[in-house]
Amino acid sequence: MHTRRRGSSSSDKPVADEPPEWSDVDTDAIEEHVVELAEDGYSPSQIGLKLRDEGVQGTPIPDIKLATGKKITEILEENDATGDLPEDLYNLFERAVRLREHMIENPGDHQNKRALQNTQSKIRRLVDYYRGDELDEDFKYTYDVAREYLE
Repeated sequence: MHTRRRGSSSSDKPVADEPPEWSDVDTDAIEEHVVELAEDGYSPSQIGLKLRDEGVQGTPIPDIKLATGKKITEILEENDATGDLPEDLYNLFERAVRLREHMIENPGDHQNKRALQNTQSKIRRLVDYYRGDELDEDFKYTYDVAREYLE
């Protein structure tokens, strides 16, 4: 979005209609584990990585959606285990706060000033997208609001 480079093509995920035979964990066990990990403070992407690497009951789960028929965020919504903010917006808030604190300590750092401007621009775009559904209608991004959500 904020670069001079062109996009690069990447490989696609292999087409699969059903989970592999070696990954035969019950869907209820997977959903319970997803909710447990969310209550422990893991984000949906971290939950996916943990289940891919460690699995449930010792069996790795390569694709949650194939195994359960639902995305991780859908499982969390059903069990009321979602966070206050969508994950992408939360990560941008973290980055903006970190850059802002760096700018306070290093006011002459023009590269990071530009990075902060780009990050805030991305935040404003996402806030417009989520306003009304995930966020209140009158939600307005400021540095103080971002710090409150991160605490």
